[in-house]
Order: sequence, then structure tokens, then C-alpha cells
Amino acid sequence: MKTKAVRLYGKDDLRLDEFELPELTEDAVIVKVVSDSVCMSTYKETKKGTDHVRVPDDIAENPIIIGHEFAGVIVASGEKMKDRYPAGTKVAAYPPGWNNEGDLGYGQRTIGGDSTYSYMAGKERIRWHLLPDDYRTFYETSTTEPLFCVISGYNSMVHQEEGSHRLHMGVKPGGNLIILGGCGPMGIVATDYALVMENGPKRVVVTDVNQSRIDRVSSMIRPADAAKNGIELIFVNTKDLPDERQYLLDLTKGEGYDDVMVFAPVRSVAETGNRIMAKNGCMNLFAGPVDPNFSADINLYDCHYRGTKIVGSSGGTREDYLEALEVVKKGKINLAHMLTHIGGLDAVIDTTKNVPGIPGGKKLIYTHIRMPLTAIDDFAEKGKTDPLFAKLAEICARHEGLWNPEAEAYLLEHAPSIE
Repeated sequence: MKTKAVRLYGKDDLRLDEFELPELTEDAVIVKVVSDSVCMSTYKETKKGTDHVRVPDDIAENPIIIGHEFAGVIVASGEKMKDRYPAGTKVAAYPPGWNNEGDLGYGQRTIGGDSTYSYMAGKERIRWHLLPDDYRTFYETSTTEPLFCVISGYNSMVHQEEGSHRLHMGVKPGGNLIILGGCGPMGIVATDYALVMENGPKRVVVTDVNQSRIDRVSSMIRPADAAKNGIELIFVNTKDLPDERQYLLDLTKGEGYDDVMVFAPVRSVAETGNRIMAKNGCMNLFAGPVDPNFSADINLYDCHYRGTKIVGSSGGTREDYLEALEVVKKGKINLAHMLTHIGGLDAVIDTTKNVPGIPGGKKLIYTHIRMPLTAIDDFAEKGKTDPLFAKLAEICARHEGLWNPEAEAYLLEHAPSIE
């Protein structure tokens, strides 16, 4: 079977190729990839090429398929796989590597999110990476990976029990939580989840320096709705604050923040997070820096006398991913909040290379269609000359301007095929 896929050959060298997948063996499956959400990690991978720690050295001769936040359907399975993975089974992709093998989207030659069809062999490897279930939509399944990373980040927070060496993992129940640089795609998910997590905080503060982004997020994740659940949700534009640290501390009535999530790999943001921690507080550098020498000043006095701690999280555990799938299945949060752009496989290369410069939130790719990356907010304007966009605009308008199951189904049925 042939596939079309976007492959990485070197720094900034992405190509849309067509090639043959391996012959199906008794312990292999072929997946029809339907959707893949574009991750900032893939941008970093593209920019660094073989200098990236997860990218193999021989990609110039053996290119790898990019994309790891994907969902699809089994279209063929070998004899040993038919019981668990019969044709027609929907699957979610769990990216982290199995048994010392590379992560999906980084070192794989025959499977990846930005492909029309993918091939994987090895019974245990398949069971590790491809999680079958009757998922409601492909876009929700694709965007479970960002939620999984967020859940892992929260589960990585650590607090020491006073008067003991006993450590407690997770956000402090009833504490103060701040999400710095929190109006991007991942920050949106983090805010959404903070309001529904078990034993969550009493107060959630979300900062950004872009008022339009704050306005968009606060219109979807409303402080009034959070208040109904007993949580104080506050959005803050820190751009022009004369004393950012003091302003943020005042919001906690001087208590400080038990949990600090840093969603922008910016030195000043990290330093602010370090300076506003409460006693026994924990700061998570969630945003992954591109510069391997990225550093910031930290208060070692507070570390010694007030027990403050710094952690970092990247990806997470299988349990975190299963928890994320369960949260989505129960409809606890709306992952469409983070989606702002939709495109086809032909849009992947330009989108991936320019992710930081494209305004808005998460970019979602449907790999079997041909479609330029388009903001959902621009559907109506494009609809003046294109009936496909006119219908999508109409559907999204019925869903508060958000991407939704009806829009996905219509797009998949009516958009021009890439094949």
C-alpha cells in the first residue's frame, strides 16, 4: 500500500513524499491516519534536525515521518492482531517510545501523524502505542496528547509535608495555582483542566501579555462559570504592570502561589514564577526551551528557608495518557477551545515551519484532504466564494464559533481529497 507523508530529511528540510509501506505481516497493522494536531515540539524537531536529541543521525538517507498527536482507523491487520485490532477500529496514538524504541513522530520511518496511512509491526509495540476505543471524534482524540502533557505536568508538582520528609505529588488541594503565559494552546488546556481536576486549587490565575488572546480565552473559559464550582478564576495582562510580582502576590492576599506553571520559555517569566512561590511552593518549567543553555536566576534563599522547589515535565506516563482519554470520554472539558486553524496534508510543511508566527491556538490537520491552513474565524469570509467554507462557517456558528463533531464530519465528507 502506498502512503503520502511529510518527512524530515534535515534542518528545515520537510518534503511531502509518496512511497510504499512494508508488506503486512501477521503481527502488523496499517492505520488510516485521519487527523493530527501540530505540536510545537515538531517545530523544534524540524529546526534542529539531527541536533535534536530524539532525531536519528541518518535522516538524510532514511527520512522520518513527523507528527505524533494523531488519531485514525485500522484498515488492515495481520492474523495475530485481528482480535484486538480488527479493520474499522478507531485508535489513539500514545507517542512515547516502547522498550527503548523512539517516540512516534521523531524516529519512525513508517508511522507518524502527518501521513495518509501508517504501518506498525510488533504485537507489544502496537499495544503500547495504538489505543483502541470507540472515540467520538478524531479531533478530540488528536488533541488528547496536549491534555496528557498538561495532566502529567500537574501530577509532577511536588509538595513536602510539613515536619516530615514525606512528599505529596500533584497540585496542592485548595491552594493557589498560577499559569504564566497561559493563553496559548497548552495554557488553554491547562486552565480548562485546572477547573475540573479532583482536589484542585481554590484560585487559578492565568497571565498573558496579549489582550486579544486573554479576551478570547476568558470568553470560552469564563470566571463566572468557575465561580459556580467554588474556584476563583482571574485573567491578568502583565504587559504594563509597574510591579508584576507584587500585583500577582496581592491576588493571593499575600499567600503566594503553591503551584506555578511556566508556559512560556522566557527568562523573565521563569524568574517571576520563582519569585511568587508560597512557602513549600513548586514551580514547573512546562514550556520546553529550544536553547540547550536556557537558564534563569533562582532564589536559593527561598529554596533553603521556605522549601520552594523547581521541576520540569515533558510528556508523561501511560497512566497520564489514559487519564486524559477518560477525561475526554466523559466530556469534562472541551478540547475545541484550543483549536483555531484547520488544514489538509498539503498545509503541513508551511504550518510546521512557521508555527510560532501563526496567530491563534492549536492547528489541526486532516491528512486525507487538500486544504490550506485556515482560521476558523475566516471561514465566513472564505465562504463568500467557496461553498465548503460557507457550510463550515454555518456549522461552527451554531457551536459558539468552535470546531465540533458536525463540522468534522462535514469536512471529511466534502473536502477535496489529497489522494
